[in-house]
Amino acid sequence: MTKFSDLTFITNEEGEHNLLERFKILIGDTKFFDVLVGYFRTSGFFQLYESLESITKIRILVGLNVDQGTYELIGNSNVHGLNADSSKQTKLKLKEQTISEIEKSDDSYKTEVGINKFLEFLESGKLEFRAYPKANIHSKVYISRFSEDDRDYGRVITGSSNFSAAGLVDNLEFNVELKNSSDVKFALERFEKLWAESVDITKDYVETVRKETWLNNSITPYEIYLKVLYEWFGGDLDLDEDDMGEDLYLPEDFRKLNYQLQAVSSALKILDAYNGVFLSDVVGLGKTFISALLARKLPGKKLVVCPPVLKEYWEETFRDFGVRGTAFVSHGKLDHVTRKGIQYDYVIVDEAHRFRNEKTQGYEKLHRICWGKKVILVSATPLNNKIDDIYSQLKLFQVPRKSTIPGIPNLEDYFSDLRRWLADYQETELEYATALRKTYQDVRDRLLRHVMVRRTRGEIQEYFPEDLDTQTFPEIGDPQRMIYQFRGGVDLVFNETTYLLKQIRYSRYIPLIYLKEDPSEFVKQSQLNIGGFMKAVLVKRLESSFYAFGKTVKRFISSYEKFIRMYEKGTVYVGKGVNILDYLDDDNVDQLLALVDDQGASMVKAYDSQIFKEEFPVHLAEDLRLLKRIQSMWDKVKEDPKLDQFICDLKNDGVLAGNKLLIFTESKETGDYLYDNLEKIYSRNVMFYSSEGGVYMRKRMSVNSARSLINENFDPNNYNAKDDLRILVTTDVLSEGTNLHRSNTVINYDLPWNPTKVMQRVGRINRLGTKHSSLYVYNFFPTSEADEHLGLKDNIKEKIKAFHEVLGEDAKYLTNEEAPGGWRLFGNSLYDQLGDKRNYEDAEEELGADLEYIRLLQEVKDNDPSLFRKIERLPLKARSGRHYSGESDGLITFFRKGGLKKFLVTDGSGTRDLSFFEAVDYFKCKRETPRVRPLLDSYYRLLQINKEGFRSFTSVGHRVKGRHKGMSNENYILKRLKAEITRLGVDLTMEEERIIRQSITALEYGVVPKRTIQKLKKLIEKENNPVEIVSILENTKLDHLLKNNLLNHTEATETSQIVLSQYLFSGG
Repeated sequence: MTKFSDLTFITNEEGEHNLLERFKILIGDTKFFDVLVGYFRTSGFFQLYESLESITKIRILVGLNVDQGTYELIGNSNVHGLNADSSKQTKLKLKEQTISEIEKSDDSYKTEVGINKFLEFLESGKLEFRAYPKANIHSKVYISRFSEDDRDYGRVITGSSNFSAAGLVDNLEFNVELKNSSDVKFALERFEKLWAESVDITKDYVETVRKETWLNNSITPYEIYLKVLYEWFGGDLDLDEDDMGEDLYLPEDFRKLNYQLQAVSSALKILDAYNGVFLSDVVGLGKTFISALLARKLPGKKLVVCPPVLKEYWEETFRDFGVRGTAFVSHGKLDHVTRKGIQYDYVIVDEAHRFRNEKTQGYEKLHRICWGKKVILVSATPLNNKIDDIYSQLKLFQVPRKSTIPGIPNLEDYFSDLRRWLADYQETELEYATALRKTYQDVRDRLLRHVMVRRTRGEIQEYFPEDLDTQTFPEIGDPQRMIYQFRGGVDLVFNETTYLLKQIRYSRYIPLIYLKEDPSEFVKQSQLNIGGFMKAVLVKRLESSFYAFGKTVKRFISSYEKFIRMYEKGTVYVGKGVNILDYLDDDNVDQLLALVDDQGASMVKAYDSQIFKEEFPVHLAEDLRLLKRIQSMWDKVKEDPKLDQFICDLKNDGVLAGNKLLIFTESKETGDYLYDNLEKIYSRNVMFYSSEGGVYMRKRMSVNSARSLINENFDPNNYNAKDDLRILVTTDVLSEGTNLHRSNTVINYDLPWNPTKVMQRVGRINRLGTKHSSLYVYNFFPTSEADEHLGLKDNIKEKIKAFHEVLGEDAKYLTNEEAPGGWRLFGNSLYDQLGDKRNYEDAEEELGADLEYIRLLQEVKDNDPSLFRKIERLPLKARSGRHYSGESDGLITFFRKGGLKKFLVTDGSGTRDLSFFEAVDYFKCKRETPRVRPLLDSYYRLLQINKEGFRSFTSVGHRVKGRHKGMSNENYILKRLKAEITRLGVDLTMEEERIIRQSITALEYGVVPKRTIQKLKKLIEKENNPVEIVSILENTKLDHLLKNNLLNHTEATETSQIVLSQYLFSGG
């Protein structure tokens, strides 16, 4: 018996023993072919279409596979025919099923050919296609009738197989072939009865496939371009309160602004795609309000981390906006959160740039709180002074060596490459400045635009003019100079002081450098940090005020004297755990100096004086001698040219004499000094405020009382407005997040060594809604009588340079700039930066190309609604083709998986991951751009390459490792842990082995903060017991880094989708 010659049962087993092969044999003799199935799939048809060519007539009757509600709606008819409503509902249901089935069909050339052949059969009348609406069809009946002169009447095959690839080949099925003519005629009779009660869907099916699936061959490149914009920005159109939630409650005096609603929409998309977002509108645009609106849209528990001075304001704002389920903690009290357990879904970090250094305790705690949560970083200046500022903040929500940011799969390598490139441009100021701008631009263009919402004032004016119909932005005038001069003896004392400061070794603050046994690199660097910072403190205080400098020198002398006495008694106590980097932004160094001097602290280690090198006591004595010499010189200086000039300007300058003034200083002691002198002149109209509280009318005030007084006098939104204060002296504790725009004048009493702080200070008055049309900025500059032969500008620059050169390479503790050799360039550039008003605004920091596309999409929606509706309804896998300038044909494909959206492009030699702004250039075109039909075989070949690239990126095992060269702390720990896993004779429990393996994974992905790695290395290198090493890992709590899905790009249950593709014809 030949294969399939007389089989009764067909089960799809054993290779060719399947229904498809049986059909191919039967159809060769078939004249009429009738199909009754619950499910019809083109995947079944395209496998048979060649065999079906010889058949005279094909009829296919399908069920609707409807739910009970739909069935009752369209099937409740007792008449022989179908009423109009029933017929319409049938066709609509079949339309939905057709679209869904075509969307899910295989992406292959054969599939498309098969579907087109099916349409050809329908349009020629060879095939009729009808749907039965009255009940779900579960039958699967295939009736073949032969020619009249054939061997018999025909065949009936019935059983479990639907007309699909699975039913014909893949699934294990059970079907029976009936050969008796009576059986065939009975089946045909039943089929004819159902056929008579069915709905003809031929025309509707053809129209649906041709127009509403990816087989639509009329979609233009311009429509594809608009579809890209719609999929990316559609949620940003026509935003109003309804988009923020049906029960949105807004404060009574809050004005809805479209740019703020658009920010919320953008932030939600970024959060969904990347687990974190920077809210970085420039100062004065209401980031706290935007955060509150965003928080209303976020389910689950929320934590706000903010500066202590702003905690009450955040609580009040969230209360006014009706945001529930939120806890608030200040930057300095993160321990409260970690001790209680981290139970939040979202973390909002205000002034997030304060956590730009991952070597600090604060960053380490914040990282533990944020990891695995959705993170909102609120900062107008996330890129503060160096590119690593951004890298550290990104690590709060991105896996460094497995990034989901398009085009940058490994953040660690990306930033390493930028640092190396930048290091090559240190020869001249111009070269370095140019390279730095290019680096910042690269970070903004390739990275930040994916994870940041940032709009400048210029963008608000251009894209949201309706928000400015009753309010405008103030104009910043050219910065004004306030100039004081070192004369005669004062200049001599200053010059001698700068010389002596360079001679001091700061030995008291770096005792472990003097150990006879060389300390570890970690300890050495920690000591150098302290020494460099102490030198920077003296330089800052010297420039700030003679008073502050004198107080600081006195404190240093006292510290040295105590330390020398301790050394002479035979034991030196050195504080442990003091991280200088945690105090770089502090307005009061007293706390740090007290920690360094405190020998009763718990983190203290005792050293015998005999283990220090012989030069240590010599250097201590020499340093003390130099400090006392400096003190002696300044004790004889009775004049203060800076204060005298300042008071003179306050009285005589037209702006300063009448306006409310904000006077900023980095030194609390300078603030006290200014208050004491100004209070004598302006009495109750002047106040001083620092992190410790306020001073008003010669009385100390608590932080809360002082803030209330400041708000009443400087915040225009305060309901209890007063006018008692005209002059507010403050440290930088008020330079962030506060509304002080009843004033329109900022005075920088000290040189702002970090120019970013100036923009933050000016941001207190440069706010939307201010009543002032003009803003004023004054900077105080020193000059020298001895340099009067120079022009004023060069005189100022030389004096700035004199301060700065005292520090040399330690200038990073002054400016936070770590570029090698950068200190040499600083003196010349600071003056120019402070004199350019553009640096107080945001001219060079625009990201807003997205607003251009949103506006285009909004214009289409408003002016061409029919086109917009068409764009909305374009099917998944939509495609078009156009000419482009490449050397070979290519394909760009837009994929989506959950919240992840990606563009991949290929020319056949590989695939490349594109950012939106890179990808949109492939799609951007004019309305009249002609469509070129894709070459199908080439299209599917290229599509498979892009699909494989996307599949690889989203696979659970996908990982991009860093370079890991050398013997870094991280590599040392990795080698130790891997050795413990494989060490012979070590009997680890399963739980202990799990902890080690999880820690290895966390380290390999680069998610462990540097400070944690430093501590871990110190502990592990001293330990040989594997069980103790596990205990160290448990105490360091690395395993929490793996208890979330950040190490997997997307959930495994999410479905990948092809949104659309554009075929690119070369040579265009």
